[in-house]
Amino acid sequence: MKINTALILCAGFGKRLNPLTLDTPKPLIKLDNITVLETCINLIESLGIKKIIINSFYLKNQIHNFFENKNFKSEIIIVDDGEEILDTGGGILNMLNHSGENDVLVFNPDTIWKKNYLEEIIEMEKLYFSKKMKNILLLVNKKLSFDKSLNGDFDLKNNLISKISDKKLIYTGCQILNKKLIADYKVKIFSIMYIWNNLIEKKELYGFESKNDFYHLTDLQAFKKLQDL
Repeated sequence: MKINTALILCAGFGKRLNPLTLDTPKPLIKLDNITVLETCINLIESLGIKKIIINSFYLKNQIHNFFENKNFKSEIIIVDDGEEILDTGGGILNMLNHSGENDVLVFNPDTIWKKNYLEEIIEMEKLYFSKKMKNILLLVNKKLSFDKSLNGDFDLKNNLISKISDKKLIYTGCQILNKKLIADYKVKIFSIMYIWNNLIEKKELYGFESKNDFYHLTDLQAFKKLQDL
């Protein structure tokens, strides 16, 4: 079994990066002269994934124009959120309606997705299929985050996610998701956290712990730090 389609969440306003994002959507912010979106796509293509679906809303014309000047190996489809931004859950569901795949990789391009994540994502994918999971999140210990302001989101034991203890682990912005989890929902505004919380209650939300240092485009201060690395 193998993932053939990846989704990238690119609709957000990126308000914490103002004034940078007043004229540029966050995925098109550059670090080392390359947009964070392109860094994410390069990793996805390294995984051998042939189809990428991207959602857009804020400054969406710039997202569309970006791909007119690029020649990526994968097929890229841009899906607009519509009249209002759909949040993470609604945005993912809207993109899934443009895919025939049951299992997809989902990325948030706020994380700097260098190719050192390649082997970990491959291992996470193997675990996902071997254990017949419906959702698995790539997590990292907050000690490995260069942005020390980030709080932990989850606990993890035997690859099972909970929220009962120290919450030392941060969600990196990468997950594998089965379409059936949200197929019965209507496209509307909702957070993917709603799905995760339901799965946690049923002890069905899984995690895979990354050992990579975690670089994340959180806000303007983080952006300035990343420029200095």
